[in-house]
Amino acid sequence: MSKVFDFTGDNDFCPGGFLYQNPKESSLFLSLGSHVDVYFPPRKRSRISAPFVVSGGAKQQPSIETLPDECLFEVFRRLPGGHERSACACVSKRWLMLLSSIHRDEICTTAMTHFVEPEDRSESQKSDEFAQPKEKGEFGDLNGIKPEDVEFQEADSHGYLSRCLEGKKASDVRLAAISVGTTSRGGLGKLSIRGNTSTRRLTDLGLKAISRGCPSLGVLSLWNLSSVGDEGLSAIATSCHSLEKLDLCHCPAITDKGLITIAMNCPNLTSVTIESCVNIGNGSLQALGRNCPNLKCITVKNCPLVGDQGIASLFSLAGHTLTKANFQALNISDVSLAVIGHYGSAMIDLALGGLHNVNERGFWVMGKGQGLQKLKSLSVTSCKGVSDVGLEAMGKGCPSLKVCGLQKCPLVSDNGVVAFAKAAGSLQSLRLEECHRITQFGVLGILSNCSGKLKDFTLTNCLGIQDIDFEFPLTSSCCSLRSLTIRNCPGLGNTGLGVLGRLCSGLTHVDLTGLQGITDSGILPLVQRSVVGLVKVNLSGCVNLTDNLVAEITKLHGATLEILNLDGCRCITDVSLKAIARNCSLLSELDVSQCGITDSGIAILAGAEQLFLRVLSLAGCSLVSDKSLPFLGLLGKSLVGLNIQHCCGISCSTVNQLLEHLWRCDILS
Repeated sequence: MSKVFDFTGDNDFCPGGFLYQNPKESSLFLSLGSHVDVYFPPRKRSRISAPFVVSGGAKQQPSIETLPDECLFEVFRRLPGGHERSACACVSKRWLMLLSSIHRDEICTTAMTHFVEPEDRSESQKSDEFAQPKEKGEFGDLNGIKPEDVEFQEADSHGYLSRCLEGKKASDVRLAAISVGTTSRGGLGKLSIRGNTSTRRLTDLGLKAISRGCPSLGVLSLWNLSSVGDEGLSAIATSCHSLEKLDLCHCPAITDKGLITIAMNCPNLTSVTIESCVNIGNGSLQALGRNCPNLKCITVKNCPLVGDQGIASLFSLAGHTLTKANFQALNISDVSLAVIGHYGSAMIDLALGGLHNVNERGFWVMGKGQGLQKLKSLSVTSCKGVSDVGLEAMGKGCPSLKVCGLQKCPLVSDNGVVAFAKAAGSLQSLRLEECHRITQFGVLGILSNCSGKLKDFTLTNCLGIQDIDFEFPLTSSCCSLRSLTIRNCPGLGNTGLGVLGRLCSGLTHVDLTGLQGITDSGILPLVQRSVVGLVKVNLSGCVNLTDNLVAEITKLHGATLEILNLDGCRCITDVSLKAIARNCSLLSELDVSQCGITDSGIAILAGAEQLFLRVLSLAGCSLVSDKSLPFLGLLGKSLVGLNIQHCCGISCSTVNQLLEHLWRCDILS
């Protein structure tokens, strides 16, 4: 035995390594790690009973870290509350990921963990210890969840919490922390993740953690995430059966497999958005239609694998429940529109855009299908197949249609829009944008044939509208029209506006932005014919208007006018401000940017006792200087917004004084 215990070495510490020449022999009696230093008294022979003194020179790893994950898992799931789980999650990444791997159903309740309490502790002692307040900072906050808020909300399982992660903040570790920190508060109800080029640390593991800790998740939005795929989405589907809204945008790793799993496991799904997901196709839409009886809203944009088969399956299976649909940039044809027109019995809001394979027949068949009886809103953008015949068919086939918008439809002409206005008896709002075949005859035809219900009419960038001097028969007027918007239609002049003024006598909102060819004489008929009283007037970019028009507007409608925009009307001077100060009692927003306003005009506004402006814009008024400081201070008592950008006459010191004194006002300088 002496040979077994004999060793060689000096009489000092023996750092590292084995104490014996043959390591196999020493392992029979002692199990010493390489990090342990052992001291022996100086003697030739050693006894088994010799004292072992552990040196404090080397740093020891905490003993609990030597436990395998399985043991820690059992310990963590028996923690009594959210305080303890949040505190343990802050220890290390390993503990955090272990805690996030515990499903909410696997957490032991308080009753199940009583056996770990010492037997000699009475119930009163336990309750006193529980009620005793802990020291501040004893447990670190996790994702904004305060420990004192967690302990008493474990019964809340509704999932009202919401989180939004963007860019670098989106990672597996962050999602694991959210899962652990919100589990005792009912879990998340809404999770939105917006990735970018720097979002590389988020994978399916993060979504798996959310699925385990947040089974009550109701809304999930994933945008620009290339590293999240079917595995993570399937985990959500398996655990989060309460999911109601799903939004997937630019997620190339997600395929039909993941979305089909969602459809099969989430029967409460009501809204689905799929945008620019190149691997999602017809199978997903078919599964949604077959397995989601509550599906009401569907949006599919720029998904090249989606075709007629997917749209046809979706509407044939769920057309009686779908109320809102938006299809853009899809490889679908006339067949899909025919199916929508036949099976979309519950459809209320329909938007179509960029359907280049749809021809004239598609819209005609959709209108003739007689299935869109409840349709109230229709929007068509960049669809070359829309023609006069199809538009008229839509007007006749959709008797409940109230709102219609046509944008970049090159085949639509005067005949089509007039026939549509006659057929759509419930139409209240019509918006035409970049429809260049529509002329002044079409505009006047719409207003005189709108069945007396049209309230809002908008023309934007319609280059086909030219000012033509002709006698239009005023057989009927459009007294129901309340809002008229004509933007950036350079061909419209005084003659056309004069005719519109005679047709529309009930206007309250007028927007003539960018009509550089009109003058005071063109707008006066609109102003003088309004018997209800103008509330909002936008004349931005009408460079030829003068103070005479503003004086007439304020004289006739000063008692009702609330918003006046004269941005870019270079001929407007302090005379207009004097008329505004004298006649307008309800005006809350005034924009005189790039006008000929001076300090005297600002003083006139400040002296108007009945005027309580909320927003004032003086951007680009070069004649306004530091002398307006006291007057702006008076106006600032009611202002919440002031724009003095590009006012070269106002110095930096004046701006600083305004920022100091008008601290309640949002100042742009």
